[in-house]
Amino acid sequence: MDTPEAVPVRILLTEDHLVNQKVALAMLKKLGYTHIDFAVNGKEALQAVQQQRYSMVLMDCQMPVMDGYEATRQIRQLDDACYQELPIVALTAHTMNGDDQKCYEAGMNDYLSKPVRLEELQQKLEKWLRVQHKLAA
Repeated sequence: MDTPEAVPVRILLTEDHLVNQKVALAMLKKLGYTHIDFAVNGKEALQAVQQQRYSMVLMDCQMPVMDGYEATRQIRQLDDACYQELPIVALTAHTMNGDDQKCYEAGMNDYLSKPVRLEELQQKLEKWLRVQHKLAA
């Protein structure tokens, strides 16, 4: 299996809480991912994906200015097909019944509930980066 660095992987971490950013960054680095950009709200995420190609977006759902659901809907509406294929994984503190459906309806591919566990993060990264790598091949 490819190590994360075998293919240049760039991840956009969209998270408005500094502590959560630091925790997620530490986890990603521990897993070997080093090309990480940050956005603190959905509006910044929307701008970032149009300026840089990302392998994956980790999208907090509850943020000021524009939440993750709306940002994902707008990303999916962009013209280039790469925006429909871009894996977007929700980061959500809400794990009540139906919350996963809300993520999928917004156009997200998957979700992780907070607090994120390292093993779960690794599984989602491997799953969606593998899918993305196959699409690019």
